[in-house]
Amino acid sequence: MIDIKPLASSSAGNAYRVSDGTTTLLLDAGLRFSDIRRGLDFRVSELAGCLITHEHGDHIKAAADIMKAGVNVYASGGTLEAARLSGHRAIALKALEKFTIGTWTILPFEVEHDVSEPLGFLLANKAGDKLLFATDTYYIRYRFPGLTHIMVECNYSAKILDENIAARHVPVGMKKRLIRSHFSLENMMDFLRANDLSRVQEIWLLHLSDSNSDAELFKREIQELTGKQVYIADR
Repeated sequence: MIDIKPLASSSAGNAYRVSDGTTTLLLDAGLRFSDIRRGLDFRVSELAGCLITHEHGDHIKAAADIMKAGVNVYASGGTLEAARLSGHRAIALKALEKFTIGTWTILPFEVEHDVSEPLGFLLANKAGDKLLFATDTYYIRYRFPGLTHIMVECNYSAKILDENIAARHVPVGMKKRLIRSHFSLENMMDFLRANDLSRVQEIWLLHLSDSNSDAELFKREIQELTGKQVYIADR
């Protein structure tokens, strides 16, 4: 069984606690360390590791403090270099090279974002659960059999974005960046159609835009498409 607890999920900060009952991990660390400690009920010492997707501040803000607290931080070499993180607690990863943390076997994979070397992660535990974590990407090139839990960015809707641009609530230039850096509702639906969802227990929609999303609409659309339990990560 996998337990998922979002600590934050927005452009202001992203961090998620996941546990299989034996090994607890932090996925991204884009909050102040004090807020992460509070979100973890001050049990930072229970973390077996922290996985970082990329170097933007809303995903990596507390990484240095987490390392100081005695927790290893795992990210691509490009991310570590861009974030100026070094030392024995900064573990460099390569895409498609598996590694283990406690009871988790983790496969990093490439994603598409406007940074140096971003990664997504496929986490499998000894009980046979498989969790997919991907955020800040406009495309996921891989397919993942046997998933039980899905945590993927659903940042914006193309329709809502176009409406906001037409109403001049959003600058025209934002559209180009969004479609080349973030996962939309439409992309999320295409991704789900392309994957085997037969074992999926729950789907988490992450990193919704403050202005170009509609949480209830997104939840309803994904539930109707998949028939699965859908959650919106807290913003």
